[in-house]
Amino acid sequence: MIRKPTGELRRGWTTGACATAATKAALMRLWGDAFPAEVEIVLPRGETPVFALALAEAGDGWARVGITKDAGDDPDVTHGALIVVTVAAASGGGVVFRAGAGVGTVTRPGLPIGVGEPAINPVPRQMMQAVVADMAALFGQTPDVTIEVSIPGGQEIALKTWNPRLGIVGGLSILGTTGVVRPFSCAAWIASIHRGIDVARAAGLTHVAGCTGATSERVVQALYSLPDHAMLDMGDFAGGMLKYLAKHPVPRVTIGGGIGKITKLAQGAMDLHSGRSQVNFAALAEMMGNPRLAAANTALEAYEIAGTPLAEAVVAAAMRRLQQRFGGVVFDVVVIDRAGNILARAGG
Repeated sequence: MIRKPTGELRRGWTTGACATAATKAALMRLWGDAFPAEVEIVLPRGETPVFALALAEAGDGWARVGITKDAGDDPDVTHGALIVVTVAAASGGGVVFRAGAGVGTVTRPGLPIGVGEPAINPVPRQMMQAVVADMAALFGQTPDVTIEVSIPGGQEIALKTWNPRLGIVGGLSILGTTGVVRPFSCAAWIASIHRGIDVARAAGLTHVAGCTGATSERVVQALYSLPDHAMLDMGDFAGGMLKYLAKHPVPRVTIGGGIGKITKLAQGAMDLHSGRSQVNFAALAEMMGNPRLAAANTALEAYEIAGTPLAEAVVAAAMRRLQQRFGGVVFDVVVIDRAGNILARAGG
């Protein structure tokens, strides 16, 4: 498990910010005289980071720049990746984006980029288009260029992300709405859950599932014979998933997890992380009419004391909580042990 460092954490820059900086530096060579030693860009909220060039190449009618992504203190899988942009003159049509090696292509509807398009998200596109316009005005050029973004090794790195499940094939996405990576932020994970829901809805799925970990996901997917793109990477962020589903509904939702996480859900927690919510053992003891449970150290210990009736009571309480707060959706709740055995299930 990756632990959050102590002390003040250093921010980083998104792949979109790196691609924008590379685009600017490459245009300075294509339309100007030489590559800069470093390049400054303006982010959507006004920050002005400076990037050093890690790669600089040029030929007749093209220029290429690579920027090494620095994610700061965030455990981002793309930290240290080389974001490479090749710009070339185009004959009319404005800015055309292309996916180079290691950048994915969208193959499923429901994402903010259309099917068949390079997986370069809207804000990074806008940032690069703005840089093209600024540089064209500065150098007296027509803003007609192709921008190809590539990431060496990106196809392998993408296997560690949600891209394959979202239908983004061939590599990574160029992301970022602010240009800034905030260390250990929940926002990126929750945004990925939302995109998973969008893809599932666009595909016409009527049943999706969110699970707290890999074991519960494997069990739930097999139990209901769900396709990969029905499996939402909920993790601890039950609230982030359920609140979005309340506004963008899918008829049936299954939630799976271990006894501890599902007990917290049953007790009203929407963030199931151990550092942000805890099992109320006194309430558990009262629910089961068993005072021994009040002294339990973990939900697993409570289960070992009370057995199957506890698991059944927990899934029933979780069902009631979900139906009260998110009515209109058919819910299932599945509780498993660490080996993947189903302890109890309810709903559907």
